[in-house]
Amino acid sequence: MLSKRIIPCLDVKDGRVVKGVNFVDLRDEGDPIEFAKYYDREGADELIFLDITASHDKRDIVIKLVKKTANEVFIPFTVGGGIRTIKDMQDILKAGADKVAINSAAVKNPEIINKGAKKFGSQFVTVAVDAKKIKGKWKVFIKGGRKNTGIDLINWIKEVEKRGAGEILLTSMDFDGTRKGYDIEMLEAVSKEINIPLIASGGAGRPSHLKEVLQKKVADAVLAASIFHEKDYSIKEIKQYLKKHKIPVSLH
Repeated sequence: MLSKRIIPCLDVKDGRVVKGVNFVDLRDEGDPIEFAKYYDREGADELIFLDITASHDKRDIVIKLVKKTANEVFIPFTVGGGIRTIKDMQDILKAGADKVAINSAAVKNPEIINKGAKKFGSQFVTVAVDAKKIKGKWKVFIKGGRKNTGIDLINWIKEVEKRGAGEILLTSMDFDGTRKGYDIEMLEAVSKEINIPLIASGGAGRPSHLKEVLQKKVADAVLAASIFHEKDYSIKEIKQYLKKHKIPVSLH
């Protein structure tokens, strides 16, 4: 049985790690390089680095920061934010990232998924999807959660898979930063429609929340930020807890 992945996420704004609730009220959490080194030591399975204002501010990712961070960690490392072209993807991978995550650009120009998968291989292309329930339907948001595209979530994730994405990082905007648990209803709805790996994001507050997602098999990996950044729980503690509940995890 494949080990389930525990993935800390570094949301970066102006070169600093930040965290908010429902995508707003961002607070400073610290230096991304120090966080990356800490999570590598702690036994994280992967790391995701998102420049959360890059698309909104029309800034490119700071390649220097990516290089520096990638040099400090030995675990797989995904980078997203402000990636709009195949050249952007190439630059990120050349800078040391293992995978790229695209969000706004994929919605605006879905062909970038096909091109990226063809050029680099599906396993290097993650499509990040931010979704929120509007009048009983999940809609896809872009620009760091600032713009409702009106696109139906289920239709979009099916298209993303068909176009060659290697995995989907799905964030519930309704649950993000609330620490009340993941959006199980949304994860269940999405997971039964796709065959590629799904990373659950948004809402982790305690170990039982991660356990619920993995036991229900509605995602292949769980992403968390606040509970790790603020040292409420260590990755080692979470993994020991999951192992005790017979969930396969790798203990580094």
